[in-house]
Amino acid sequence: MSSTPSQPPTSQANWELDRVVAELRAVREKWRESQQRARDAGGRELPSRETLGRIVEALRGVMFPMRLGPSDLRQQSEDFYVGFTLDSALNALLGQVRLELRHAGRQSPAPDQALEARAVTIVRDFAATLPSIRALLDTDVEAAFRGDPAARSVDEVLLCYPGIVAIINHRIAHELYLRELPLLARIVAELAHAETGIDIHPGARIGHSFFIDHGTGVVIGETAVIGDRVRIYQAVTLGAKRFEQDETGALQKGQPRHPVVEDDVVIYAGATILGRITIGKDSTIGGNVWVTRSVKPGSHVSQASSRSQTPD
Repeated sequence: MSSTPSQPPTSQANWELDRVVAELRAVREKWRESQQRARDAGGRELPSRETLGRIVEALRGVMFPMRLGPSDLRQQSEDFYVGFTLDSALNALLGQVRLELRHAGRQSPAPDQALEARAVTIVRDFAATLPSIRALLDTDVEAAFRGDPAARSVDEVLLCYPGIVAIINHRIAHELYLRELPLLARIVAELAHAETGIDIHPGARIGHSFFIDHGTGVVIGETAVIGDRVRIYQAVTLGAKRFEQDETGALQKGQPRHPVVEDDVVIYAGATILGRITIGKDSTIGGNVWVTRSVKPGSHVSQASSRSQTPD
C-alpha cells in the first residue's frame, strides 16, 4: 500500500509584517539622518564583503595558478587564465574602490571624472604590486616549510596552513591600506580572520619570511612593525597597552601603540606583548609571558624571567 507524502501544514500565524517593515524603515531613516546620509544614494553606498571575497579568491589563484587556481588548469594555459582572471578581478575591484572613495568623500564629493581617474590609478598601481606580493609570499611559504618539522612540502604549506591564508590576505590588504582604502583593506583582513582565527590589522608592517604556526587567536595591531624571518605561534598578541585620548576624551587614531619586533625573533604560544616597545633582534619570547618593556637583542624571556615585570 503506497503512502502519500504528507505536506507541511500551512501556517496560520499573523506576523504583522506591515508593522515590522514600517518600524524597520523608521529606524533606518533615523540612522541615516543622524549620519547625514542621503535618502536615495542611487544604489549601494558601501563595498561588499561578498564581492571582495570573490576578488581575493581570484587574486590567490592569479598569484598561485597551479595550486590555488582551478583544478583543471594546465601550465599551457596559465597565462591565459591569469590574464582573464586578473582582468575580471581588477574590474570588480575598481567598482569597490569607487564605492569607498565616494563614501569617504560624501561630505564634499569630488567630480565624477576626478573620482574615476583616482580609482583607476589606484587599481592600476595595486595591480603592479602583485608580482612583488607573490615574491614576498614565496618567502613566507618557504619560512613555514623550514620552520615546521611536520611540513612535508611547500605545496602542503600553501594548500593547508591557515597562517599562509592569513598572510596572503594581509599582503593584499596592506597594499590597499597604503593606498588610503582602509575599509576595503579591513574587509579583506576580516575575511581571513573569519576563515582562520588570525587577526592581522592591514596597517601592520611585516617583513619577509614571516611564519605563523598553527595561528588560532593571533592578534597583530595596526601600528605593529615586524621585521624579517620572524616566527610566532598561536594565541600571540601584539597589542596596545593604553589608548591615548584628546582633550574631549575621544581616542586618538593612528598613534604608534603596538610593538616593534626586530629580525629573527621567535614568539611562542600565548605570549602577550603590549605597547610601543621593541623586541630586539634574535630574541626568543617564551610561552604565556606578559611583556610591557623593551627587550634587548639576543634576549630569552621566559615566565620566570618576566615575573618582575608588571603591567604599567
